[in-house]
Formats: sequence, C-alpha cells, structure tokens
Amino acid sequence: MSHQLTKQIIQWYKHKARNLPWRNTTDAYKIWLSEIILQQTRVNQGLPYYERFINHYPTIALLASASEDEILHLWQGLGYYSRARNLLQCAKIIAENHQGTFPADYNALKKLPGIGDYTASAIISFAYNRPYPAIDGNIIRLISRLFGIFDTPYGKESTQKIKSICEELIQHSPPAIYNQAMMEFGALQCSPKQTNCSICPLQAFCYAYQHQQVELLPSKKRKTFVKELYFYYILVEYNDYIYIQKRENNDIWKNLYQFPLIQKEQSTSISSISKEINVLLQINDFSITHISPIIKHLLSHRKIHANFIHIIINENYELKGYIKIKKKDIDNYAFPQLIRNYMTKHL
Repeated sequence: MSHQLTKQIIQWYKHKARNLPWRNTTDAYKIWLSEIILQQTRVNQGLPYYERFINHYPTIALLASASEDEILHLWQGLGYYSRARNLLQCAKIIAENHQGTFPADYNALKKLPGIGDYTASAIISFAYNRPYPAIDGNIIRLISRLFGIFDTPYGKESTQKIKSICEELIQHSPPAIYNQAMMEFGALQCSPKQTNCSICPLQAFCYAYQHQQVELLPSKKRKTFVKELYFYYILVEYNDYIYIQKRENNDIWKNLYQFPLIQKEQSTSISSISKEINVLLQINDFSITHISPIIKHLLSHRKIHANFIHIIINENYELKGYIKIKKKDIDNYAFPQLIRNYMTKHL
C-alpha cells in the first residue's frame, strides 16, 4: 500500500505542482530561506519576500553581513519577526562556523537558530536527498485523513503516529520529491475546507473519504485564548520632524520602530490619555490635531485596538528615549504592519 500511495501522489505532483523558484534547486541556502519565509505564511504572500531577499542577498555570506535593521526592513509586513532575527543569526553562524555551507546532518541543522524538526527535514531532504520526512500542517491534515487519526493534532500521540507513517512512506521514493509532493498535495488537493474528493487520486487509500469524515479530520485544535489590548500611538510632530523609538520589549515586535506608545488593557478616554502624554513625554505645550478611529489588528494571541493621536509641539524638544527624524526618511525604518498600514495613508 505504501508504495502505491506514494506513487500516486508523486504522479499527481508531476502534473499539478506549482512552478516555484526554490523547487528547481539543491542550494541549501535558497531552500532554507524559502522555508523560513513560508513558516506561518501562504506561498503567494511569501514569494515576493523570497525574491526580494535573493535579490538583495544572493549568497548567505552577503546575508550574514547585513544589519538587523536592514533585515527587519525587508521583512516588514510578513509578521512573526522572530523569524527574521533568527534568519540573520543563523546566517552568521553558517558563514562563520560552517564555511558558508549548511551541514548535511539533521542534528547539526536542528542546533541552528530558527530551525526545528520540519525545517531541518526540508533542508536535508531537498538539498541532500536524505530520507527525513518534513511534516508540516498540510501533511498532518493529509495523513490524518488518509489513515483515520483522530487524536488531537500536535499532541504527543498523534505526532508520533504521523511521524512513524511518514518515515515508512518516504522509504519508497526519492526523499526530495516525496516531501515536495506530500506538501503540495496537502496544500492544493487535500485542503482544509471545500476539499474536492471527487477528483482525488487517493480515494482508494483514504479512510476519511471512505467513511465520509473528511470534514472531521484532523480533529480540531483547542481555541487559542486571545487577549485584547488597547494601544494609543502618539505621533509627535515638530515642523518636518517626527519622533520614533526602537521597541526593545522581548516580544514579536522587538527591534522594530514605533511611535511613542501608551498601552492599556482596557479602553481609556482620550482625555485621560492626554494627561498621560504629559507624563510619558515630559512636555506640557502640545496640541492634538487628529485622532484616528479605532483600528483593529489581530495577532495569533492578541487583538489590538489602536488609536493614532497626532500632536504638534512648538519647541524643538529632545525627548528622552526617542529619535527625531525627518518625515521624508520614515520609510528607512522597519515598523510593525499595523503602523506601516496607517502611515501609508496618513503620513
């Protein structure tokens, strides 16, 4: 069964696969870069970023020589910014400790920043054709449906079951094409919703199809608790200048830039915020010129309600902890997408 199953998937892949730039190479650098970009990201969203990075940094040595600000600036809008920080850190280690070449050893790859089981398996199978199954969300869904695995996804028991099945399946085909075919089949054919089983070549192998349980598998994950936060960004303008700061909190936006921020756990009146501006910036003489409507921004564990409050000051203050820049230079700095979207329309 295993041999026939993989044969059908690979045959499907040869006719249906998308032509993506990282698929026609065994260059571990390009494969690694694509995999980091595509974590938590759809292909159509990640592709322009991949091309941008390859154009700026065609080799890992050039990427390793970049500054974090440069990397974050190229990355802005893609989210999950720890990936960008790990990208640079990993590139430096490869350039300095591995002569610019990714190790062809699974355990050595896993020791590198930002590389876990899946990414290590992808690199070592695509670049070196070693038999390590790359198991992502698409494959978890595909294997759960094919083999009727009802355990909670990402639980210890289901993870081990799926890994064992994939380790058996990969033995029957060249590892690189097997992993590519499995991931592509899960992404395009065995999709999360509105799966078109009537044209699926795996009907004869599929537990979910034969038992009319496609929509029930894989079992639903527990809902993530989403905390609501209220952000009041203060756009302090003086003539042609505006004040920004580098975010140093150890969170997903670490080392990105932002406007002065008053953060709350519940909605607060603008009059109260106005008083807090005095305390935050240590200035008394300012005028509020504009207050944006509430802008909602959803992250994986946070729902942010943001207001942007424009104020004008009439003195050339040096605000402690903030950088004064010309408004025309603001595009040289990397901001979270929430702020970038607002600036595009209002600055």
